[in-house]
Amino acid sequence: MIIGVPKEIKADEYRVGMIPAGVEELSRQGHRVLVERGAGLGSGIADDQYLAAGAEIVASAAEIYAQVELIVKVKEPLPVEWPLLRPGQLVFTYFHFAASEELTRGIRDAGCTALAYETLRGPQGTLPCLTPMSEIAGRMSIQEGAKYLERPQLGRGILLAGVPGVPPAHITILGGGVVGKNAARIAAGFQADVVILDINVERLRYLEDIMPANVNTVFSDRHNIREQLRLADLVIGAVLVEGARAPRLVSREDLKLMKPGAVIIDVAVDQGGCVETIRPTTHSNPTYVVDQIVHYGVTNMPGAVGRTSTYALCNVTLPYVLKLASQGLAGACAGDPGFAHAVNIHRGQITNRAVAETFGMEYVPLPW
Repeated sequence: MIIGVPKEIKADEYRVGMIPAGVEELSRQGHRVLVERGAGLGSGIADDQYLAAGAEIVASAAEIYAQVELIVKVKEPLPVEWPLLRPGQLVFTYFHFAASEELTRGIRDAGCTALAYETLRGPQGTLPCLTPMSEIAGRMSIQEGAKYLERPQLGRGILLAGVPGVPPAHITILGGGVVGKNAARIAAGFQADVVILDINVERLRYLEDIMPANVNTVFSDRHNIREQLRLADLVIGAVLVEGARAPRLVSREDLKLMKPGAVIIDVAVDQGGCVETIRPTTHSNPTYVVDQIVHYGVTNMPGAVGRTSTYALCNVTLPYVLKLASQGLAGACAGDPGFAHAVNIHRGQITNRAVAETFGMEYVPLPW
């Protein structure tokens, strides 16, 4: 198979879809890998390293899209890339379709097959390709929150750890999954006062067992969320519904409960966000203020730490790329039902029920 790795063009995106080790393994198995010139520079990977591993360096993304059967990316193709997609072409990347009807229609109309990292399921029903980026985003949410709580960033002027005689920040984490767990772990290390809310009581029991004493758990309902918003200096949105839009947990009216200068980091913004007033932002212009509350809505948080993120992502995606290259789409899905969950759009048809229902589109099951 011919595999292509284009350079990411989303604002402030420094990751790349494949590292030289992946190129080497694919080449060893007889596949061709085309890498766009400079694609790895944001992650500290030079073209010479790809060449040494067996890749072919090409001058433009257009050359890659025109030749390859499988595109391996990190972020969803942007509108300028949609015309480059070909019917039947496989595109393996993060899509987060439920957050954008425009993207969903654009990829559907291109006729390609969209395999989404975020809905691929592992053997135990886990989301192996989403997990490493969720770990990074969760950990980053606390360091970003610490920065934007500073007064020059329009925050409350709060130090997360406090000092003797002055209490630490109160951090509310909405969701106890991978993002929430990692955010809580880092926040606890800062000695902040941390509360995790979740609707899964068994998950709360697990978190209660593994977290230090300054992390508490609370069942997530409307009353408790509102009470936590009153206390919070920093709110982390960390909820996920696989393939679907994130549930709306915080309304604009709720912002009136919060302290002026408090900060919201909505990691769920990729899936539409769990805060009504959140909108996508970039690393270059990450925040804005609504009703005196600082909002951070960067959609590709792990992109800022490109080297860490690239290697963490490629560690889990490479086995699936190898499977696709050697077995083809039908063979890979037949041998691994969890892999079939990655197929959100196939040849112009929506094959993910949650995405179809989000936009009132026709859902068509996969033919195998």
